[in-house]
Amino acid sequence: MALTTFGAVMGFAGEMVRQGEETYRVAVEKAKDPGLRDGLKDLLAEETKNRSLMERTRREHVTEMILEPITGLHQEDYEMKVQVSAGDVDGDLLKIALAVEEKELKFFQECSARIPLPEVANIFRKVARKKESNLARLRNLALG
Repeated sequence: MALTTFGAVMGFAGEMVRQGEETYRVAVEKAKDPGLRDGLKDLLAEETKNRSLMERTRREHVTEMILEPITGLHQEDYEMKVQVSAGDVDGDLLKIALAVEEKELKFFQECSARIPLPEVANIFRKVARKKESNLARLRNLALG
């Protein structure tokens, strides 16, 4: 489905980070390695903030959402099919976290380039920069 309106983009963004938040909530409980668990806790806290940020951004820019068309964004390109399962070990949890952060990075980068609302585009760029930082941190955990 094409994300052609500001409301659709913001609704999808909110749902995406909510799913990430839930994934991290379950992963934190399963992680055995203290470093991984701390990293996942940080990601969980960040996703909680991002969900609130998406909700607030949508509310504050509700008047613009009707007026500004958006092209080139398709929900299927950003949907995640990751889920923590009973048999997952720390390595699996790390891969899941990497997948979540990579998919969200792609979404926020691409949306920031296509959303014609400068304030919202800046918010999305800020979230994307944090996702890049998260990916570097997760990759360091993988090497360590």
